[in-house]
Order: sequence, then C-alpha cells, then structure tokens
Amino acid sequence: MQMRNLVKAASQPDGLKETEIKDIIKASLPKQVNLINKVLLIPPDGTRAYSYAGMITNTYYHLLKDTCEVFILPALGTHVAMTEEECSDMFGDIPYNRFIEHNWRTDVVKLCEVSKAVVSEISDYLFNDSVAVEINKHLLDKTYDAIISIGQVIPHEVVGMANYTKNILVGCGGSNIINASHIIGAFYGLERLMGKDFSPVRKLFDYIETEHLKDLPITYVLTVTTVEDKQPRLHGIFIGRDRKQFEQAVTLSQRKNLIFVKKPLRKVVTYLDPQEFKSTWIGNKAIYRTRMAIADGGELVILAPGIERFGEDLEIDKLIRKYGYTSREKVLLLCENNEDIKANMSAAAHLIQGSSEGRFNITYCPRLMTEKEIAGVGYSYMPFDEAISKYNPNILKEGYNTMPDGEEVFYISNPALGLWADKAKF
Repeated sequence: MQMRNLVKAASQPDGLKETEIKDIIKASLPKQVNLINKVLLIPPDGTRAYSYAGMITNTYYHLLKDTCEVFILPALGTHVAMTEEECSDMFGDIPYNRFIEHNWRTDVVKLCEVSKAVVSEISDYLFNDSVAVEINKHLLDKTYDAIISIGQVIPHEVVGMANYTKNILVGCGGSNIINASHIIGAFYGLERLMGKDFSPVRKLFDYIETEHLKDLPITYVLTVTTVEDKQPRLHGIFIGRDRKQFEQAVTLSQRKNLIFVKKPLRKVVTYLDPQEFKSTWIGNKAIYRTRMAIADGGELVILAPGIERFGEDLEIDKLIRKYGYTSREKVLLLCENNEDIKANMSAAAHLIQGSSEGRFNITYCPRLMTEKEIAGVGYSYMPFDEAISKYNPNILKEGYNTMPDGEEVFYISNPALGLWADKAKF
C-alpha cells in the first residue's frame, strides 16, 4: 500500500517547525490505514544524524504501532550495526526489539541481474560486467503491506546526490551492487558527479527501480536539511514514489548544501564529531566533500578524535591497511594483480576516493590511532592534542579564519553536511 504523495517546503530560513513535520507525516498515511497490518521503516543510521530521519521514523512508529506491526531496518550498507544506545539516541523511545540489523553479506536475496550490455552503456563503458542485485530479504517479504524509506538528499561521492533508491540498493543491498556502484562512481570521477543528478550510478539505480523494484510497496520520504550551531533545520520534505519528488529534493539540496568558495583554498580544517565518525570509511567525507575547493599544493587537516579504524567491515579494514589510499591508476593496477582487492571493489573505490590524487596533502589528527597506522595508508599525521592547540574547534568559526600567525584557514565543523567547491571546478 502506497503512502500519499506530498511535498512541503519551508517558507522561513529556519526551516519547518516540528508541528508542521508531524502534520505532513500524518497526512501521508493512506485513508485505509486500518488495512495495513505490517510496515517496514527504512531510515539511515547514525551517520545521518542531522537528516531528521530519527524524528520522522519515531513519528511514523507512534502513528502506526497501535494498529499494525512496525519494524525498523536501518539502511546500514557496509556500516557497523547500531547499538541499543545509538538507536535510542537517534530514534527515541522505539523499543529495541523493533529494530532489524542489515548484514550486507548474509541477509540478502537476489532481486535481479542487470546485463553486461545495460551496465556498460549506463556506466559510459567504465564497467563492463553484469551486476547481480541483492537486497535485504525483508524487502521481498510479502507480509509487509508498506515499506517506507526515509532519508536525506545531499551531495554524495558515489551516486552524486544521496538517497531515493540508494537507500534500498546500497543501504539495504548486498555486496555485488555495493561493489559495482562504488567502483563505477570512482572510475567516473568524484568531481564529475558530486552534487549532480543523473550520474552513471544513479542511472543504474533508476534502471533497477523501473524494471525490478516497481512492484514493491515502497514510499520514499526525502528530506533536505542544513545545520546551524549544531541544530538541524529541515527545509523540505518530499514524500512519494515518483522520481519527480526526488528531483525536487535535488534542486533544493543544490541550493542549500552546495557552498561555493571565492577562490581555491590553501588550508582547510575539518572536524569529525566522535559520536558520528569512528572510521575513515565514513570520516573521509572530509576529503570527498572538500576536494573541489582545495588548491593544488594545499592542505586538508582533519581533526578526528573518534577515528579508531579505517574500514567499517573487518575484511575491508585489512585491505585499506594493506594497500593504502592511492590514485585511480594505481588502484586499477592493484585490481588487475590482486584477487583480494578485486573481490572487494567497494574497498577499491574507497582507496581512490580517500586519496587526493597527489593534488594536496591530507593530515589526519586522531586521538585513538598511531602515527604508524596513519602514515601506513598514505596520510600525514599530527597528534590530536597538538592539532587542536593550533586549530581549536571551539574558537574557529565556520568559513574563513585568520590565525594569530597570519595563516588563513577555512574551517568546516561537519563536512558531511554539504559540498564545498570552487565554482570553476563544478
């Protein structure tokens, strides 16, 4: 059963009020809601803490729990499962036994196979193989009358603009589609796709949606948000199945989440909140989202007090430690000559995405990892305490700062919340 199509954009700069958000969520429910016996909610995990998905999920749960069974399947992709405490922090008072853990290696079933010919054409012939598409088994469980996919539209390093079908095919996907989508995006080039619709990966997702997902009772609830003083603001909510709702969200996100700088930046300092960023797999958004703004020969300093590993997945963590972050050309050679990385193409993609391709220096400043570990994957190292004595996040303001010694730095308190670019490179 489909939810109603609804769009609500904020009329004020500070976004929609909580009462407005709850009203539109309630209005999205079908008139025959009493005929719904079982619902699957698919929100993002804690790496999208500012998406408003936590509050929206909680609202749907309380609207539905008295008349039907409600389960929540966080769209983890390859991320580590959420703990009970993390679920409580993000989703409020939903009982923990309502949550289902997605395992991208074991909890999936085959939906379809996209032919080599279709994949080649869609990917501009960058990836010339068929793709087996596997998704979480609960999505194909016909006892669910409604599936509500909740998430944030924002510039993204793999697909161009996050969410919509990505929440299903990657967030709840299996290894084949995750690997293929990541490597297609990496081969196509981050600068060519970030902040834009109709990337090769998005075209692949569109094809799967049209040909193979259309009979599933999915409704997409898409948000566009910004954050000011650590307070999220919801500027628009887009509910429906049609691609046009996603396109409307993309247009709003491009207005709200793209930040153009006056000139290429020589020094960028970013901060990774330890509650949100525990691995470079996620924390390297500091690299993806700033690379188009940094000058050749410049430096990116990443203040990373919570980073304790490279990969979210143990096997991928080992691969990153083994090969390090490096250029597209070197990764292509690695994939030709090493079966372990060839079998984990999402890891290969991250090796490319986490490299500056030699354009600028990347200095990681962790509290929980050693200089040997950081240098071993190709980054420069500075101890966290030393870094914050020079670049104190409690003193720096968003954007341009002039330090006591005259150095100019550009500070970003959470790089996951936008895309920074030199307009000439966009």
